[in-house]
Amino acid sequence: MKIVVGFAILVALCFAQVTANAGTVKQSTSGLCHPPQSSWYEKTHNYTSFDTIQACLDVGGRLPKGLSLASLSDGDATSMGNIDQLTYQRSAFGHGWSDQDGNCQDSRAEALIASSTTPVRFATERGCRVVTGRWISPFTGNVIQNASDIDIDHVVPLAWAWERGAKAWSQEKRERFANDSINLLPVESSLNRSISGIEKIS
Repeated sequence: MKIVVGFAILVALCFAQVTANAGTVKQSTSGLCHPPQSSWYEKTHNYTSFDTIQACLDVGGRLPKGLSLASLSDGDATSMGNIDQLTYQRSAFGHGWSDQDGNCQDSRAEALIASSTTPVRFATERGCRVVTGRWISPFTGNVIQNASDIDIDHVVPLAWAWERGAKAWSQEKRERFANDSINLLPVESSLNRSISGIEKIS
């Protein structure tokens, strides 16, 4: 029961992250209107929020260089980081697991380390790739000791997030979401791969 409740909380938290700011336009203190397609969107922390780009422009705001109303209205591929905004592609969220803090452990390794009930063992002394540990399947209760028998699943599937706002995010924000530890769940690879439609890249 605790596992089910915990899983529900994870889903709720991740859903909140997907929906928050999905369509928010940020007007910076300098008057620039930054939609999610803007390369400065994630770097803009002091801002007034608007529901639409037009609302921001109507109060005297202006678009940053490289963006135009035409490119925003027709979904210009360049402003979306060369990703077709109508079709989900895994590459829109980065290629595989990233090592965002540069400590040689990618987000898969960090998820394995965080969820193991015993200290993990690494492939080399550098401590980058996890090979063994002790994980309890949240679905079957089985104990798994080999990291190769574990898939890292997204609690909120990336395709689902894409259709509900992530396609308007910057590439940087999508990659952070795909590697966010709160959205990663270690599961049995044999079970995970037998269920169609599950989001997995390990």
